[in-house]
Amino acid sequence: MSRTNTQAAQDKKGFWATALPVNWDALKEIGSEPIPNHLKKWWWCLGGTPLILFSIQVVTGLLLLFYYVPSADGAYQSVDQITHVVPFGWFIRSMHKWSANLMIAAVFLHTLRVFFTGSYRSPRQLTWVAGVFLLGGTLVFGFTGYSLVYEQMSFWGATVATNITEAVPGIGPSLAYLMRGGKEVGANTLTRFFVLHTAILPVAVMGLIAVHILLIRLHGVTELYFDGEVIPEEKKYFKFWPDHISTETIVALVVIYLLVILSLVFPAHLGEPANPNQTPLHIKPEWYFYFSFRMLKLTALKVNVIITGVLLAGLIFWPMIEDFLHARLRIPRNISIVIGIIGFIIFLGFTLWESFA
Repeated sequence: MSRTNTQAAQDKKGFWATALPVNWDALKEIGSEPIPNHLKKWWWCLGGTPLILFSIQVVTGLLLLFYYVPSADGAYQSVDQITHVVPFGWFIRSMHKWSANLMIAAVFLHTLRVFFTGSYRSPRQLTWVAGVFLLGGTLVFGFTGYSLVYEQMSFWGATVATNITEAVPGIGPSLAYLMRGGKEVGANTLTRFFVLHTAILPVAVMGLIAVHILLIRLHGVTELYFDGEVIPEEKKYFKFWPDHISTETIVALVVIYLLVILSLVFPAHLGEPANPNQTPLHIKPEWYFYFSFRMLKLTALKVNVIITGVLLAGLIFWPMIEDFLHARLRIPRNISIVIGIIGFIIFLGFTLWESFA
């Protein structure tokens, strides 16, 4: 009997070894990769938090797709049904909304951390570029997401966004026409945003996440220690598995708990249906566009487009710009801290200004 069991175990092992020819020793070695000790603190590893929130977005988004109707006539009614009729529909929609908001906040905070700690410097310039594109993709996710509700804010937000796009020199008019699906925001616009939100953006963001993780894997995680801090060698690192995974698991549980509380206390509301013939007196975009909205109020449309383009280019290529300033003009790298603080104060000031306006 014992010999029969042993033979069965060997046959089973042989089957899996043949069916899944995976080098388990190599996987174990990757899982045991040493991670800098500062990543035990979750605020140093905010990069994993957006991935957790993105996963929640995918799950809740798929559930919403069972009831959402992507048409000018059915979009608002389907969201209304999800909110007021479908069992727990209001909760799923609220989880989707709050996870989107927290994902944008987490990516933004992670970008700030990387910038102010200088983790974008050589050899990690491309990691920074991929991260900035991920930030941009997350913002577009948020914009297209609330546009699909097709309420007043959705419609007029899309109108403002396409008008700004139209003011881009050269390709602006053609790009705006492509976004609208015509000369004005309407049913074709909703269809395009739906395809963008549910098909194109998820693939693009997952591709960027894969590139971002690959670059981190190739270059390793930046080691961050305070000047003069003495840490014994055996305490400088810990294993990716199970130590770091345990930290991320705790973060995931805390995030889910926070999302449940926010969804219960502040459920997603539904405004008035879109009306192209009635411009609202008081309407604002989501909080993450307050800075751009305030700039739009202070400058002419074309000036706003130019300023936004310069800021985006500067953010994307800042590692290369800093290298040039340091190598050619002998400007200390600490200038980045000064520029970052000034930029953050202006961003925060404009955001608060618009929020209380």
